[in-house]
Amino acid sequence: MAEIKTKPTDADVRAFLDGVTPAKRREDGLVLAELFREVTGEDPVMWGPSMVGYGTYRYVSRADPRTRGDWPKTAFSPRKAQLSLYGLKDLPEGAALLPELGTYTEGAGCVYVKKLEDVDLDVLRRLIAIAWSREDDPLPGR
Repeated sequence: MAEIKTKPTDADVRAFLDGVTPAKRREDGLVLAELFREVTGEDPVMWGPSMVGYGTYRYVSRADPRTRGDWPKTAFSPRKAQLSLYGLKDLPEGAALLPELGTYTEGAGCVYVKKLEDVDLDVLRRLIAIAWSREDDPLPGR
């Protein structure tokens, strides 16, 4: 069975965020960390070298059900070019609310935002709460 390569680490989230460049991306990352913590009630965990994740669920790939593993219910990554937000559109309720977020683009599994000023933080809170409600994916045939 294939496994997901991005896994939780013991890396210090605050140290990671303090090292993010440019400064504006670092500031947005710190705001996101507090926002995600407020909504989920959880402390963040580093997933791989650059993803700040909250909670976990058991993932089963639709494309290849042999690919499975643990994945954060919701997460973000303050990348140099933009903020990557994970889990916001995975559930139907999130996908339906997403157009109210503000200015963003979509990737296969995430939402990209240039800066937090481009989005409605109340809508983002609601999207995080929806993502947080995610349960484990069902195993094939069940």
